[in-house]
Amino acid sequence: MTIVGRQCDGAKVIPVVLLSLLFAGCQGLTGNPSSGNSGAVASSPTSLAFGNAQVGSHASLSETVKNTGGSTVTISSASLGNAAYSISGLTLPAVVAAGQNITFTVKFAPSAAGSASSNLTLISDAANSPLTIPLSGTGVTSGNLSANLTPLAFGSVQVGGHTSLSETVKNSGGSTVTISSASVGNAAYSISGLTLPASVAAGQSITFTVKFAPSAAGSASSNLSLVSNAANSPFTIPLSGTGIAAGGLSPNPTSLAFGNVQVGSHASLSETVTNTGGSTVTISSASAGNAAYSISGLTLPANVAAGQSITFTVKFAPSAAGSASSNLSLVSNAANSPLTIPLSGTGVTAGNLSPNPTSLAFGNVQVGSSRKLSETVTNTGGSTVTISSASVGNAAYSISGLTLPTTLSTGQSVTFNVAFAPSTAGSITTNLTLVSNAGNSPLIIALSGTGTALGQLGVSPAILSFGDVVLGVSSTLNSSLGATGAAVTISSASSSNPEFTISGLSLPAVLAAGQSLPYKVTFKPQASGSASATLTFVSNASNSPIHQTATGNGVSAPQHSVSLSWNPSGSQGVVGYNVYRGNVSGGPYVQVNTSLDANTNYTDNQVVAGQTYYYVATAVDGNGIESGYSNQTQAVIPTP
Repeated sequence: MTIVGRQCDGAKVIPVVLLSLLFAGCQGLTGNPSSGNSGAVASSPTSLAFGNAQVGSHASLSETVKNTGGSTVTISSASLGNAAYSISGLTLPAVVAAGQNITFTVKFAPSAAGSASSNLTLISDAANSPLTIPLSGTGVTSGNLSANLTPLAFGSVQVGGHTSLSETVKNSGGSTVTISSASVGNAAYSISGLTLPASVAAGQSITFTVKFAPSAAGSASSNLSLVSNAANSPFTIPLSGTGIAAGGLSPNPTSLAFGNVQVGSHASLSETVTNTGGSTVTISSASAGNAAYSISGLTLPANVAAGQSITFTVKFAPSAAGSASSNLSLVSNAANSPLTIPLSGTGVTAGNLSPNPTSLAFGNVQVGSSRKLSETVTNTGGSTVTISSASVGNAAYSISGLTLPTTLSTGQSVTFNVAFAPSTAGSITTNLTLVSNAGNSPLIIALSGTGTALGQLGVSPAILSFGDVVLGVSSTLNSSLGATGAAVTISSASSSNPEFTISGLSLPAVLAAGQSLPYKVTFKPQASGSASATLTFVSNASNSPIHQTATGNGVSAPQHSVSLSWNPSGSQGVVGYNVYRGNVSGGPYVQVNTSLDANTNYTDNQVVAGQTYYYVATAVDGNGIESGYSNQTQAVIPTP
């Protein structure tokens, strides 16, 4: 039989490949078409692998046998070569029509450990009988214990205290494990959360707690031993820890820095001392080496239990200007007595303002635009400062965020903004003046900036013409924006028609003079006929906004079909033909004609633009026997 394919695109006919072949067994249509059995069976999957199954349990898998031939197949018997396997859901004899399948279950129930391979053999009247399906599985019996933490390391623990760690033991074997006893070889260790005997199913875990509570200083190593019916019993987990006894004091913070404090005033800081050792510590005395410092909230002698803390206050009250350093000394029975905590502070008299930054440089700012910079002023002196007035010497500059009068205590800051908004081109310098009661009033902060002329923004091309575009299909053209004269900031881009969209712009975008910015415009018509849009670009350019015109015409997509014809080979007894189509070369194929076609041609109107289809045909004789597939022909559908 020869099959010819073509595509119909409106009034156009596109020829495709002309192939010729003879139907396999086609001459049999003139003889006795019912003699013999052309049925054939295939299994899915082709083998059954059950993996590990516990002895005394079972695993089941599903098997499907399909009649891939052209006539009914009768399965008369099914046999297995190993008693560990059995079949359910298959009633024999089983009749399977052409193209149909039958599904049943195979169970693996090992009675002993070890590999158990066999075959499932199906006897039928199919051409490829018997069908053999390999079977494999392994019986497992022995449980096995493993731990997620080994060893358990408790580190250093104070004498009289304790540390607990969680341990998880898993049965990684094939049968349930029963833990009958658990023991540790040192009284410093104990187990909780483990009720014995404990049964752990295959693949399951059990979690419990091990506690280390040393009664004496020194290293304490031991083993946790779990006795069970597992293959690796007894299972041993090493334990390690060290008991520490001596108390020790730790300060937080390790030093006290009071900074600048006005003479006649004071500053207080909190200090916490913790006993990080293993026994109670008694603080017997506390002293500071300078009369400017004093301690409050600490009653002596003070007892601090292991792991506990005591908090008190240190005050710095300078009587004269200048640096005053000293040490707080705590005498106790701790191993690290005396504990020394450095103290530092500076007595100051007059308030003082310090700017950050010391000057503000705004650089180039376009006329009609503005730029803000942040300024922070800190009182670095020893007394409160009140800022009474702030002024700038040029109208191009302005101040915001500073409420006057503003009072700053020692070390306090105020942050405000200075804006530069030039109305003319050229360099503009001036000073920001802050008047206060500080020792360094007035505070002068230099301001500088340059006004620059506005740039121009251009669009290229001015008009975008998309021509004819199929409805629902996108067409994209390239465009670009360019700046001349000065830098331009593009803030927004919009289209007056949703059928035209702009992409490729990340806004806001700054273009330096002479620089260009590419973007794309896409036309996706939703209705037939001409369409247009105005694309608008807003910027700080002197010619903002600028516009670009886009035009296009929506047209309907062409309809496609595939026409097929074939030349019969040995057509005696043939009463009609079936046409099959697939999306992949070589199949699988699906029948596309709804009834037997007596002609040697067929038109497929159910095709999709941009797809590739593969066609074959078969012949059917008066007894309803269908030949094998003809040669394959291919049809590539245009887009759209």
